Amino acid sequence: MELATIATVFAVIALAELPDKTMIATLIMGSRARASAVAIGSSAAFVVHMAIAVIAGHFLTLLPHRSLEAVVTVLFLGGAAYLLFVPEKEEIEKGEQEAKAEVPSTALREATTAFMVIFIGEWGDLSQLLAANFVAQTHQPYAVFLGASLALITVATAAAFGGRALLKIIPVAAIRRGGGFVLLGFGIWNLVKVIHG
Repeated sequence: MELATIATVFAVIALAELPDKTMIATLIMGSRARASAVAIGSSAAFVVHMAIAVIAGHFLTLLPHRSLEAVVTVLFLGGAAYLLFVPEKEEIEKGEQEAKAEVPSTALREATTAFMVIFIGEWGDLSQLLAANFVAQTHQPYAVFLGASLALITVATAAAFGGRALLKIIPVAAIRRGGGFVLLGFGIWNLVKVIHG
């Protein structure tokens, strides 16, 4: 496995997920229930979604090379636009709505609730699309799966245990802008490859 791929995927996915509605949902659930149960349930849902994204990314590799590069470019630029232009207030409101489920009393129920909230909320999410993109670009599904899963487990754990404190130090708007500019850079780089390829 390529360590550079794992590190790049980890950094990009973590940055993209921090200002996301599912991270906000995990943060809220972690403040209402056992943080450890919420972290475990959320992390498990994220890992399942990364497995699905890796499989989807494998199917993207079946496209002709130029078409694949065009799809990857559009997805990176779309992710950048999403992070740069969708207000963080909207994401916070969505995350709060997803977390409004009644918090059960046992650790198993709390973990199950967290799993279901994230599993349902993460479909078609930016981190899932990015992971599929990375597989299509690098042809390293195991490295992408590992990097993306570790990133999302880290974000879920940080959100469940201390997300509110993290958001006091680093505002959601700054995280969104940083992630948006990183994805914009990837998108422009791929666009140049498509034009000159």
